[in-house]
Amino acid sequence: MPSSQPPSTPFSAPGVPHSIDSPAMCHAGRELLSLALIDARNHTLHLLSLYEQALGSAAITVPQDEDIDPPVWLAGHIGWFAEWWIARNTQRAFGVDCPVRPTRLAPIEPNADEWWNPSQIDPLERWSTDMPDLVQTKAYLLETLESTLELLEHAAETDAGLYFYRLVLFHEDLRGEQLVVMAQTLGLSLGVEFPPSAVTREPVLVPATSWELGMPEAGFSFAQEGGMQRAEVPEFEIDAQPLTWSQYVEFVDDGGYDRPELWRPEGLQWLAAQTEGRRGPRYVEQIGGARHGRGGSVLRQHFGRTMRAAGNHSVMHVSWWEADAWARWAGRRLATEVEWEIAAHTATRRGFRWADVHEWTAGTLRPWPGFRADPWSEGGVFDPQPAFGHARVLRGASFATRARMRSPKRRSFALPGRDDGFFGFRTCAI
Repeated sequence: MPSSQPPSTPFSAPGVPHSIDSPAMCHAGRELLSLALIDARNHTLHLLSLYEQALGSAAITVPQDEDIDPPVWLAGHIGWFAEWWIARNTQRAFGVDCPVRPTRLAPIEPNADEWWNPSQIDPLERWSTDMPDLVQTKAYLLETLESTLELLEHAAETDAGLYFYRLVLFHEDLRGEQLVVMAQTLGLSLGVEFPPSAVTREPVLVPATSWELGMPEAGFSFAQEGGMQRAEVPEFEIDAQPLTWSQYVEFVDDGGYDRPELWRPEGLQWLAAQTEGRRGPRYVEQIGGARHGRGGSVLRQHFGRTMRAAGNHSVMHVSWWEADAWARWAGRRLATEVEWEIAAHTATRRGFRWADVHEWTAGTLRPWPGFRADPWSEGGVFDPQPAFGHARVLRGASFATRARMRSPKRRSFALPGRDDGFFGFRTCAI
């Protein structure tokens, strides 16, 4: 199940991890990597079992939806990815310097590439009934994990030698959260719960500082996190927690979705393209009533159940366009990613709370000086290069993010119209 670790836990500086849940796992050696890889695979299998229970069938047959992949296909892809970059990759020891197309060995399963290589199988074909079933897929997951662990025993204890093992671990963690997001899209109950309610705090004032964005070369990082950029940041006031439902209801009640002056032209185009005259975040069935006391009411779909959202819970499933419009309405602005990162590092003991939702920031995704492409993401969903200048930056983590992925240095991205993920936002004073 997604970790319920309190999101306000202060971040520890990168170093040698002491557990498989530590964000410092990007520096992990063979022993902890072995345990973490087993943990990640067990989590994947557990999520598949929850899908079975929710659907009442071992087939895990779900309605075809353009926003998702078939869960069983995605599970097979997780195993394929590990084999493709480790067991079959004869040049894995080069780490990030590995060629994009290294010399490869044959797969355990002769049809593996035809079934699970995204560049060889069209998204629509992944729904074919000729694809491997859950039993076959689970067997493949176990076989690929075994081969990964055997090779890990002999890997060099260097960043290059362990690069692909760390990659495979974090890739599976990302896909695990994707399985949870997909369950929300499909309306399937996985027994996922939100973090407990927290006290709403006043905004935090953060003093001016000089800050360096980016990740050092040591350890593992995703391509968009690489490079370094120093910024001089003046004093700023930032929300202590992501925007809450009670705050968002006020925007809706004030006609926020019907006031063009609050929306950028592209945001208005996005809004016009939504179905049924959208007047609230995705999955919201009813919202409004703040003017009648008690902070208004929000009824929303939560993994297939209609439930009332707590007023002090974080808004989620909002697009960047909605976040930007709310900030304009409130006379505030979205936090920049450097402001967000500074506050996450320095203000947790003063009430800065994060990790309920991934948070949109003001910035457009761009590479930092020293950026270098990695050998594995080219052309895939995690490749930042086509997204530079178009996607918006997401910071933080959600309630469905594995604990070791919860780092204030983590830098995600998505196109501004995306709202299927557990996305929220916070603002700063102008």
